[in-house]
Amino acid sequence: MPLYLIFLFLVTAALYASVGFGGGSTYNALLVLSGVDYRILPAIALTCNIIVVAGGTYAFTRSGNLRLRRIAPFLITSIPAAWAGGRIPVSETLFIGALGFSLLAAGLHLALDRNRDVDAELKPAPAALAWIVGGCIGFLSGLVGIGGGIFLAPVLYLIRWGKPKEIAGACSVFILVNSLSGLAGQLMKLGDMNALSMIGAYWMLFPAVLVGGQIGSRMANVGLSSLTIKRLTAALILYVSVRLLLRWYGMVF
Repeated sequence: MPLYLIFLFLVTAALYASVGFGGGSTYNALLVLSGVDYRILPAIALTCNIIVVAGGTYAFTRSGNLRLRRIAPFLITSIPAAWAGGRIPVSETLFIGALGFSLLAAGLHLALDRNRDVDAELKPAPAALAWIVGGCIGFLSGLVGIGGGIFLAPVLYLIRWGKPKEIAGACSVFILVNSLSGLAGQLMKLGDMNALSMIGAYWMLFPAVLVGGQIGSRMANVGLSSLTIKRLTAALILYVSVRLLLRWYGMVF
C-alpha cells in the first residue's frame, strides 16, 4: 500500500472531523483512484468512518449537544436501510457513478454553506418526513459506503431542527450508526475470508484516520475559522468527485 494513501486518509479525516463528518465518501474515492478492488471499498471506508465519528459522538454527548431522542425518528428507518443497501451487489460502473455524484453533491453543499445560527423557533421534524429522509439517506449510505451526515445536515438546517452544534451532534451519531449498519451488510455480502484478508491489507489506514480525526477535532481552535475549513474540505471533495465522474463517463461512454 503506498504511503501517500495513508497520508491522504489522515488529511481527509482531519478535514472532515473538523466540520463534524466522517469522510467515508472521500475515502472511497481515494481508494477507487488508487486502483483498489471496488468490492471492498465500502467496508474499508465505513470502518474509517466509525473510527473518526466515534470520538465526535462521545464529545457531543458530554457537551450536551447530542439530542438522541429528537434524532431517533431519522435513525429508525436509516439503520435497517443502511444494512439493506450494504447487502446489495452493484456493478463497478454503478458504484463509481453513485459515489461520484454523491461526492459532487456533498462538495457543493460545503462550498455554498455558510456559518450560521438559527434564531427562529426550533421544532422537531414531522415523523413521516424523518422516516422518509432517514430511510433514503441510510440506503444510499450502505450502498456506497458513506455515513450520510453530509446529506442529513442541509435537511436539518432547512427544517430548523436545531442549533448548529446540535445538528453537528445529530449528524455525528447518524454517521456512526449508519456506518455500523452498512458495514454489517457489506461484510455479509463479501462473506468469504479472502475478501476479509484483502481488507486487512489496508489496516494502516485505520490508525491514520484515528490520528487525523483527533487533529481535526482541534483544528477549529488553532486559528482557522470553520468556514475556511469547510472551503478546504469542499475543494478536496470537488476535486476527487470530478476525477471519479470522468472515470465513470469513460466507462459508460
